[in-house]
Amino acid sequence: MSLLELRQVRKIYHVAGEEVRALDGVDLDVNEGEAISIIGPSGSGKSTLMHLLGCLDSPTEGSIRFDGMDLSKASASELAKVRNRKIGFVFQTFNLLQRLNVLQNVELPMIYAGIPSRQRYEMATRALNQVDLANRAKHRPAQLSGGQSQRVAIARALVNDPKIVFADEPTGNLDSQTGNTILELFRDLSRKGRTIILVTHEARIASQTHRKIEIRDGKIVGG
Repeated sequence: MSLLELRQVRKIYHVAGEEVRALDGVDLDVNEGEAISIIGPSGSGKSTLMHLLGCLDSPTEGSIRFDGMDLSKASASELAKVRNRKIGFVFQTFNLLQRLNVLQNVELPMIYAGIPSRQRYEMATRALNQVDLANRAKHRPAQLSGGQSQRVAIARALVNDPKIVFADEPTGNLDSQTGNTILELFRDLSRKGRTIILVTHEARIASQTHRKIEIRDGKIVGG
């Protein structure tokens, strides 16, 4: 069974009296352990698709099933639980809290999940070891390079052992060499069986995943 199943998914907005179809009849299956890229130009609908897949938004029409659960019929609190327990997010801008050190930033999803402090510490340390940053645990984000900040964000995404990790333009703020290091980290996670979905506008990055889903004008046109 697929980890994610989308059937005739539409997301429609109304802007200044006009109907905007950000997604228009999308069908998609994602299997556990796959590494997939979603590629398309700005405004194509790829970020909207990621928001729906990641339980950050709900479709206007159609159905989305994730790990056997019908997200289309889930309440806001149910979607929040799925996000916290089964999904990890990595963003282009890192989204680290400057007032917290590296370890505390990685612990954040577990605080929201109500996990005790000792267990949080152990799980966060394990996640930082996965991205080779345990020696930076007490540093603040301002003391890190861009690549290190993105690795902290990846550790935070992994800390709750999610079913799937979404990465939205994860190398967009990095130089090419650092970006390649981050992509290799995602490839390593994929080899270990983690389901990965990368959202990108770069064909070079998309070519490094098992499967490429191309989206234009709210429709899947390839993959």
